[in-house]
This record gives sequence, structure tokens and C-alpha cells, in this order.
Amino acid sequence: MTATVPVSVESEIFYPSADGQPVAETYDHLYALLTTLEVLKQYLANRQATVLANQFLYYAQGFPKLRVAPDVMVIFDVASGGRDNYKIWEEGQVPTVIFEMTSFGTKGQDEIFKKTLYEQLGVKEYWLFDPKGEWVEQQLRGYRLRGEIYEPIQDGRSEPLQLRLVVEGRLIGFYQEDTGEKLLIPGELVQALRQEVLARQQAEELVEQERQRAEQERQRAEQERQRAEQAELQIEQLKARLRSPLALAQPSLNVDPDTIQ
Repeated sequence: MTATVPVSVESEIFYPSADGQPVAETYDHLYALLTTLEVLKQYLANRQATVLANQFLYYAQGFPKLRVAPDVMVIFDVASGGRDNYKIWEEGQVPTVIFEMTSFGTKGQDEIFKKTLYEQLGVKEYWLFDPKGEWVEQQLRGYRLRGEIYEPIQDGRSEPLQLRLVVEGRLIGFYQEDTGEKLLIPGELVQALRQEVLARQQAEELVEQERQRAEQERQRAEQERQRAEQAELQIEQLKARLRSPLALAQPSLNVDPDTIQ
């Protein structure tokens, strides 16, 4: 008789990683999403955290239809790196911060359904960013969990991320609270790298020019030293000839022998 291995109900449940829907409705929303993703990934690169974008967040084990796809979510105390989807019961951590790139068309879902869901899940901060300024006043709105209720963020700070958020055109600018330094977006990173390379090249050229000037000065000093030594040698030779017996014995007057009788 062949033994049968019991199969758990959970192993038979399929949790999709895609639904065929577009990532974002406009270029501005997509650019804001991707830029936020990349900036926060670089910022948290050395932390035990992951940053995911537009991937299914499953929050009820055994119910694959109970899912949401945050535009950007930051989860702390989990292994870094990407996932095809995120299951809270497997990872053991609820997202800490979630960003939604909202529009007038998604206003109801973002402001009511998702806000309520994230509040119930215990997401510490929820940020709505409206790149086109269609309905969110000043384009950026944040909520911070106090107890079990979301309260509006008035100081423009993300406490878990220790960053200050500023609207910069159709993007969110992120600044470190301790240093005030901006987290550069990819284009700014490229420009900063180019400037750094140029500055390094200029510094190397200055060092080389200074080395050449120093070498020229050394050569001139060496030539002056050699001329001085040569002049001193000539003087010594002249002094030696003047001191020699032959020079002393030589008559001072020249007398013509034919005049002697």
C-alpha cells in the first residue's frame, strides 16, 4: 500500500504576483513612483529593510483576493531585496511606511479604502502624493498612526524614515533630518558623479602642474648650483696660479737682449 502525503490547504492556494493592470496611470505618476522607490532603496541599502513598489501586499492568509498593491512600501526588520509579492504572515512584519501616488481618479480608494485598511493593519505612516495637484492640497498629505488612529502629519516629517519630505515639482524631495542633506534622485546622482569626476580630474591636473613647476624649480636650482661651483672652481684655479713659484719668479719687465752691450 502506498503512503500518501497530506497536502495542506495553504499549499494549494495561489497568490498571484500580477493582475495585468498598468503600473501607473500617467508618466508623472510612474516617474514619481520609480524615483521614490530608487531614492529610498539607496537610502536604506545598509539597513535590514526592503522597499517594494506596485507589488501585491497580501494581508489575510488563505484569502488571495484580499490584497492591495501600494505604490511604494517600506518594511523594516526583514531581509533586504525584492519579492514577487509580500505576505504579511510569512514575513512577520507589516509595512512601516506606504506611499500612494494619487490622482483624482483614485481619490476615493486612496483616501477612504486604503487609508482605512492601512490604519487597521497598523502601518505607521501613510503618505498621499498628488504629482499633478488634482485634489491634494499642496500635493502632499501624510498620516501618522497614534494608537490605532491616523492623525494628519503637520511637520512634514517621516518619523520611521527620519526624513523630511518636501514637494519639488512633481516629485517628493527627501532630506535627512540629522544633516539636512538631500537624497539625490538618479539624474542628480549622475550629475553629482560627473561633477565629482571633473573635480578629481582638475585636482589631478593641478597636482601635475605643481609637480612640473617644482621640477622646473629644482632644475633651475641645480643649474645655478653648478654654475656657482664652476665659478668657484675657476677662482680657486686662478688663485692657485698666482701662488705658484713660476708665477712669482717671472720678471715683471720685458728687456730686449739686443739692447745689452
